[in-house]
Amino acid sequence: MLTSKQRAYLRGIANTIDTIVYIGKGGLNDQIIKQTDDALTARELIKGKCLENCPLSSREAADSIAPKVNCDVVQVIGSKFVLYRPNPDEPEIVLPKSKK
Repeated sequence: MLTSKQRAYLRGIANTIDTIVYIGKGGLNDQIIKQTDDALTARELIKGKCLENCPLSSREAADSIAPKVNCDVVQVIGSKFVLYRPNPDEPEIVLPKSKK
């Protein structure tokens, strides 16, 4: 679970990255889930988009993908969403520490 400070940090990084996962009229399928899982393993932070003909909203899509690939939903704005999962072996993104 991400804190608000960590979420804000990740949102800042996500501003500069390109969208790499597109969900179209087929909705969520095994290919989209696998593509998202592979991208999170390689990049840790990814941006996705629901196209106009997608049967799901971007919030529904992000909330459906997150438990399947074991990631956190960082942000959902309009048709785009941002997902984060740290790489267990070699993390590239260092999150700010929580004050617990």
